[in-house]
Amino acid sequence: MSEGGLFSTFSVCSDAAGVAGNLLAFVLFVSPIPTFNRIIRSKSTEQFSGLPYIYALLNCLICLWYGMPIVSTGIIFVATVNSVGTIFQLVYIIIFIVYADKGKKMKMLGLLLAVFFMFAIIVFVSIRVFEPPNRQLFVGYLSVFSLISMFASPLFIINLVIRTKSVEYMPFYLSLATFLMSLSFFAYGMLKQDPFISVPNGIGAILGIIQLVLYFCYSRNCAEESRSPLLESYV
Repeated sequence: MSEGGLFSTFSVCSDAAGVAGNLLAFVLFVSPIPTFNRIIRSKSTEQFSGLPYIYALLNCLICLWYGMPIVSTGIIFVATVNSVGTIFQLVYIIIFIVYADKGKKMKMLGLLLAVFFMFAIIVFVSIRVFEPPNRQLFVGYLSVFSLISMFASPLFIINLVIRTKSVEYMPFYLSLATFLMSLSFFAYGMLKQDPFISVPNGIGAILGIIQLVLYFCYSRNCAEESRSPLLESYV
């Protein structure tokens, strides 16, 4: 195969992985919709926490900035998936603020402003202080740190499943979508030779495999009766 043909094959494969990652990420972005339907119906945030959506918004903003041409070139699918993710998280946060009690409302507003302020500082520093390719390194390390910090949620669920020997709070299709999305972006990062994409998503894929294995090990123990909300609110 000629060099041009090989390059074309790599390009097609990387684009396919990027498209697949975007589609699978959309499944994850819409997964909280039932929770927010419940919040809207009850006109209360009940015992739900808004922190996961604050963390997710900051993560999407940092990764969106990393995928922009002014920082990195040739990874447009990182920008597209995180732009969609940013919109979803903002909508969720706004709904949460609208229906939260006064204490939660003020804390969430403060956290939202803190996220925007932090992101503004990152953008300012990356443009004013760093020139390419150091700009990509600076934002890339921040995106990896942000993505790895997001793995606290899968680790929490894995620990919960092992302790309770139940997969009640670990839906199979959500776990499968998480694994396939991480695998898709791991492949995308490898094909683009970008460790800032491949490394964190490789870790995510491994955690996804662990979740799926645990699901098949403990699915028979899944309780059918409903329980109280899993997460207490910290906001």
